Amino acid sequence: MKASELKNMDLRELIDQVNSLDFENVGGWPPPVKVGAGILVLVLVLLLGYFLVIQDLNVTLEQQKREEVSLLKSYEKKAFEAHNLDQFRAQLAEMEQTFGALLKQLPKDTEVPGLLEDITHTGLGSGLEFEEIALKSELEKEFYAELPIDIKVVGDYHGFGSFVSGVAALPRIVTLHDFVIAWPQDNEKELKALGLLKMDITAKTYRYSSQGDVSPNNKPAAGRK
Repeated sequence: MKASELKNMDLRELIDQVNSLDFENVGGWPPPVKVGAGILVLVLVLLLGYFLVIQDLNVTLEQQKREEVSLLKSYEKKAFEAHNLDQFRAQLAEMEQTFGALLKQLPKDTEVPGLLEDITHTGLGSGLEFEEIALKSELEKEFYAELPIDIKVVGDYHGFGSFVSGVAALPRIVTLHDFVIAWPQDNEKELKALGLLKMDITAKTYRYSSQGDVSPNNKPAAGRK
């Protein structure tokens, strides 16, 4: 008898045995069937355990890993800040000192006329002729007031450049904005003949706000709310 025929007979016998199994008398099953059934039950238990328990635990584990990475980064950041705390405090003190120095550069009400004189002297020293210099309505900010100054001058490019540099070098804070340089009008023949130009520019200076003084640490002064 050939080996293939033996295998077919064994398979048929196994199938016949399975079909003839008495599930009310498991103890009477043939040993090979018991072993196969035990393995099948073990596999089913493992699969159910994986899908019902282990899979959820894997998800929780991945979440914990991500949280661990986030906590490590937070720890490294805080450790760095703690290690450099003295340096940060020194930088803060330097910033407060710088801020206080900038506040001192803000002119008071009584100093604005003197500032206008300084701007005028700077323009005249640059060879410019003033057509107008007028202080406009101030704009209130959080702790300071912005004072625009409209300036109209006549001169040449060299004089304009010298004027801008001179204003920037003033001891008080003055910024320049929205400049326009144009040729004189047709009726201004004398200026055209001299090759002069006209410049309109807005200078902005700043003073302590009338709403209240501010100390260098950016808090209202004592007695203020």
